Amino acid sequence: MSRGWKRRGFLQAAGAAGFAAALGPASAQEARRLPIPPLLDARAARGPIELVAQAGQFEFLPGRTSPTAGYNGAYLGPTLRVHAGDDVRFAVTNRLQEDTTVHWHGLLVPSEVDGGPHNTIAPGATWRPTVPVRQAAATAWYHAHPHGRTGAQVYSGLAGLLLVTDAQEQALGLPARYGVDDLPIVLQDKLFDREQRLVRPVNHMTAMHGLHGNVLLVNGAPQPVAEVPAGLLRLRLLNAGNARLFDLAFDDGRSFHWIASEGGLLREPVPLKRLSLAAGQRAEILVDFADGRAVRLLDVGQAPRRTQPVMQFLPQGAGAPGSAIPAKLAQWDSRTVAQSARRRRIVLASGGMGMGGMGGGMGGMAGMASHGLHVIDSKPFDMGRIDQRVRLGDVEIWEVTVAGMVMLHPFHIHGVHFEVLRRGGQEPVVEDQGRRDTVIVDEPVELLVHFTQRASEQAPFMYHCHILEHEDAGMMGQFTVG
Repeated sequence: MSRGWKRRGFLQAAGAAGFAAALGPASAQEARRLPIPPLLDARAARGPIELVAQAGQFEFLPGRTSPTAGYNGAYLGPTLRVHAGDDVRFAVTNRLQEDTTVHWHGLLVPSEVDGGPHNTIAPGATWRPTVPVRQAAATAWYHAHPHGRTGAQVYSGLAGLLLVTDAQEQALGLPARYGVDDLPIVLQDKLFDREQRLVRPVNHMTAMHGLHGNVLLVNGAPQPVAEVPAGLLRLRLLNAGNARLFDLAFDDGRSFHWIASEGGLLREPVPLKRLSLAAGQRAEILVDFADGRAVRLLDVGQAPRRTQPVMQFLPQGAGAPGSAIPAKLAQWDSRTVAQSARRRRIVLASGGMGMGGMGGGMGGMAGMASHGLHVIDSKPFDMGRIDQRVRLGDVEIWEVTVAGMVMLHPFHIHGVHFEVLRRGGQEPVVEDQGRRDTVIVDEPVELLVHFTQRASEQAPFMYHCHILEHEDAGMMGQFTVG
């Protein structure tokens, strides 16, 4: 078990307690081929990339449909590919019956086009941002981010992958055939009742621990099967769940190479047999299927009997020797502690500030925010308050820690990439490497943050827990950069 994340098993077990009983055993579930979201390449578009947020009905389980939402469809959205150096135009239309936004999670862009809670799209309106792409290749994503309703809208399906590519990545010879040997893997967990219909309770348990489901989904399908070439595969993993931590390994114990974190490629591949992803985190891995053996990807968890199958891979064709994995991947200039302009301390706290406002319904989480169920620096989120002011170009050290109730929080900062300096007063764990935008916090973590994007008073950047129920119930702050 990785040092620093010793409590995650307790969180997952506790978070799932009290929910409806899980559906039948995995062997009884009907196998389904892995769905591949359509790919929209910005350079191939003749005009702006058009996204429509809309309500729908989606069949997660055979013979049962549930109310959902998606971009350009009933559930989830297309995978978007953008190219470093381009200015990408979008036209995002809201056909929901409530306000929404679209946050480009992982893109380094100015706050007025970031898609946070201040970039509201009213029902029937169209938002037309031009998004400058000035960063290295990375696996990012986009999702709804309206004030007080992020958890509900993301859970309903308003999310999708966003891939940044550049010449340096393309020159490495990594698997790059989208949907063939370069697979989008959107991981989620959903809660289904005994009638096998999607439900989203708003109650004490979900408010405190976030919403944990009883069925795991990949690209919207439970335990799908992917027929893949018998060779080297690139998996782009996204944890798009509301709260769950996925702890991933293959059932035959095979190793793989971790090659990218949220901010892009690592300096060199890291051989692993297990990888954890908290809500909002992404990772790219290379897996060699040249042996031709069928293998399952598992969520191995930490609590007893928590191992669950995620999906199965069935290699096809004659097995070939594994393609060469580059010894070096990317280079970037790390900022140093000596360059830092100041240090800030950010304290995340849950459960100790009152339990009012716990009614269900559409306003449930927003009501909890006003009662301080989840707070940062002892204050629940306030759209009208600027919590931090940062100078453009500065490097800062943010020490993020937890107080009160023992809990794991995935901490996300908009508009930046950062590097982890220390965890629990010691060197970071292996999985802290690389350029990040979301980090696991259950003990003090020191982050070296470089602020390169402007953020105004009218549309500040957010920093928050990416357990979406925590965010909606007050665990969020905002900052300007200028």
